[in-house]
Amino acid sequence: MKSSPKLRPNGWDGLAAAVVLVLAVACAALVWTGGGQSGPLTAVVSADGETVDQVVLADLTEPEERTYTANGCTLRVTFGPGSAQVTASDCPTQDCVHTGKITRGGQSIVCLPARIVIQLEGGPAADSGVDLVIG
Repeated sequence: MKSSPKLRPNGWDGLAAAVVLVLAVACAALVWTGGGQSGPLTAVVSADGETVDQVVLADLTEPEERTYTANGCTLRVTFGPGSAQVTASDCPTQDCVHTGKITRGGQSIVCLPARIVIQLEGGPAADSGVDLVIG
């Protein structure tokens, strides 16, 4: 009957552990600093996957309305200082209108029938406020 070999850590095991530790610290630092979002908060409007308009929200001092038409639907979008909102649409579902205001980078409003997407990019890192409450 053979006895099992004794397993002992060697130098390569220590090197692998050090690499994993360095990567974990780098990922934690990236999350802690907000992922490096920079630049002014900008609303990017795209229709059928192509950018049709960009509005720098930080430059606005009062609300500005713009109208976009695509695929038989018309959207009226209000851009304000730090926010964007679809205020009217003639699409049948009205999901884009019910989305409300978006104010942080990464948020978006989507009108499926018109295939129009309004997405916010840049701006300060997301605040530590509560996004969801369960229970």
